[in-house]
Amino acid sequence: MFVVLIVNDTNYWTGAATVAFTEEETAYLKSQPLARIATVGPGGQPDVAPVGFEFDGTYLYVGGMAPERTRKFLNVKAGNAQVALVVDDLVSTDPWTPRFLRVYGTAELIERPGQFGPGAYMRITPDISWSFNLEGRPFGHDRPAGGPRRTVHRG
Repeated sequence: MFVVLIVNDTNYWTGAATVAFTEEETAYLKSQPLARIATVGPGGQPDVAPVGFEFDGTYLYVGGMAPERTRKFLNVKAGNAQVALVVDDLVSTDPWTPRFLRVYGTAELIERPGQFGPGAYMRITPDISWSFNLEGRPFGHDRPAGGPRRTVHRG
């Protein structure tokens, strides 16, 4: 089980995207069909939802059927543009072999043709990301110590 912690910080940099995902991270993002997105409501309430997503090498896109009526879209529309997205899976449960890539980013609502057809999508510009065990090595006593790889994409 993975937990997403959201920090609602409006002191973020708003320059152009400079994305620095590795080839391994890009391949992982493009191989996974499902993520979890966390947004923050106007009253400060965090909300997490499973979503389909696309990655074009720079931005992550979240859409769906009538997405403009969903809580995640309404939260961003209300001005809470800071989001967190987690893509994770288990290569195996025996031995335990989790992998994940987490992104903190800034979302904006746009119109585009996408995997759910033309319409409203959330475009997420990565600010910081963390990836862990994308090579899919089982946990065990012979595994070297170390945590997630952290990348600052902008700021």
